[in-house]
Amino acid sequence: MRSPFPTSLLFLSFRAHCFSPHLFNRHCPLALFAAQLQQSSVCKDVATGTAIHAIALKLGYGDLLFLNNHLLNFYCKCQLIQNAHRLFDEMPQRNVVSWTALMAGYVHCGQGYEALQLFAEAKKGGAWVNAFTFATAINACSALADVHDGLKLHGQAEIEGYVSNLVVGSALVDMYGKCGLVDHARRVFDEMAVKNIVTWTSMISICAQNGRGPEAIQLFAALQARNLVPNEYTFATVVNACASLGCLGAGKLSHALIIRRHCDTNEVVSSALVDMYPKCGCLNYAVKVFRRVADPKVIQWTSIIMGHAQHGLGHAGLQLFDEMLARGIQPNDVTLVGVLYACSHSGLVNRGKEVFDSMYRVYGVIPDTKHYTCMVDMLGRAGRLDDAEALIETMPMAPDVLLWGALLSASRSHGRIELAIKAAENLIELNQQLDSTYVTLSNMYASVDRWSDAVRIRREMKIRGICKEPGCSWIEVKSKTYVFFAGDQSCVHEGQIITVLQELEKKMREKGYVADRSLVFHNVEEEAKEEILGFHSERLALAFGLINTAEGSVIRILKNLRICSDCHEAFKLLSEIVSRDLIVRDVNRFHHFGNGSCSCGDYW
Repeated sequence: MRSPFPTSLLFLSFRAHCFSPHLFNRHCPLALFAAQLQQSSVCKDVATGTAIHAIALKLGYGDLLFLNNHLLNFYCKCQLIQNAHRLFDEMPQRNVVSWTALMAGYVHCGQGYEALQLFAEAKKGGAWVNAFTFATAINACSALADVHDGLKLHGQAEIEGYVSNLVVGSALVDMYGKCGLVDHARRVFDEMAVKNIVTWTSMISICAQNGRGPEAIQLFAALQARNLVPNEYTFATVVNACASLGCLGAGKLSHALIIRRHCDTNEVVSSALVDMYPKCGCLNYAVKVFRRVADPKVIQWTSIIMGHAQHGLGHAGLQLFDEMLARGIQPNDVTLVGVLYACSHSGLVNRGKEVFDSMYRVYGVIPDTKHYTCMVDMLGRAGRLDDAEALIETMPMAPDVLLWGALLSASRSHGRIELAIKAAENLIELNQQLDSTYVTLSNMYASVDRWSDAVRIRREMKIRGICKEPGCSWIEVKSKTYVFFAGDQSCVHEGQIITVLQELEKKMREKGYVADRSLVFHNVEEEAKEEILGFHSERLALAFGLINTAEGSVIRILKNLRICSDCHEAFKLLSEIVSRDLIVRDVNRFHHFGNGSCSCGDYW
């Protein structure tokens, strides 16, 4: 017999929020109750869902397991977890769906510990659990970053034969990734007989976020070889991996595939591309991608503003910010970090102060430590270190490691040893950035011939087992990355590299170059100091690039530390000598060297 209550009519009535209780009676199929509860879960329509619950009780349906499970799911999806648990306790019958739904509700509400307690209770009471129950418990461990219980669940799932299950395996991969155990995650991933695109994407995320970018790119290539279709999250993840490595070649190949899949205007993917190209030294490509987006959202505006800031184009970044505001896009806290960063790296102190002072009043954003760090960095770069120190003292929150690091860097640049010591002491107290902190202090002492203090700091480093991070640079040639370490003369094509560096050194001297020996903080002979400068990692990478790339092509170099002022001066001269554009991305920003000058205007 045809129901007198068509689903479409009920759907429209509920969507219009015209809930009519008389539509539900004993002649109404339970499937309609379930359908509307599901719709209420999706829309988070608490009023309708609770009304249906009341009607179900009035009609005597309170003992029906089928309907109670739908009600349980509704309360959990609406994050009414106490209501859900009360219903669960009152249910005369429960099955695996009931236990799993309530556990998932607790995970969804950020209460993973309670979900694990429920799992233990279910197992102890002899309740049957399935793959979804195991996966939910593992997800609770992911949320808690609880590898101890996660390992136990992995063992139980192994014993009960669930590890090969797609849902359980994917949950284990995610859990180990969240706990930082990348090798464990990869082992589970490799042992899975069946993987879907979500599993592949999760493994690629995990590698990209844990400093294993090459592995992430390799996994992406393996995914394509299996004819799996990447989704927008897969694309965004691999593009982010390319960005962190500065792998322009792999980034371009990924972009080509993205275009073929018609995903280039997707918000997540386009934002990743706009972020990737500047980090690979191709700001113009980022602008092209950005301008292809018909209606860019705040995340894309933020990426393009930050990209200009990283390349020292603060004025252009601020013009984009003004264009964004003119279009009625409200900036968020990250956007304003990008704007302040642009001001900082271009010396636009007054504009930066205006933006900072108007954050809450105009945009409703309360400044946090990231914004204060940008301001301290901005004032410090401009030499206004007393103002920077005063700002720190008025902060409503405790300074963090990044802020003290910014003050230390600025103090070093302007020779303010007393402030450098203050910043260093706070960093040491926080037990953060110890290697760079000690090295900076030692170098500052050495720069003013306080050698005994410099030796004392180095001795303390040795006692504490703190090693200086070695300076290294890398360059991509024909889609392959080559890494060079400072002072390492045993690198590939050693003879050619040394010959090229010697020839370049001779040509620089003819143009008046004199090495800045004060930058070598070792008590060694002057001639040895010049040799040390000549083998900085970026110079080795440059020589390799000149040998192995086409004449006139752009050379892009990435460096893990801040480029020293001597190398900065040398690269300006070298760009003119070799008639090439040289792009160096150091730990702070990009430097575009060309025709004897740098895009930073010697302000970095």
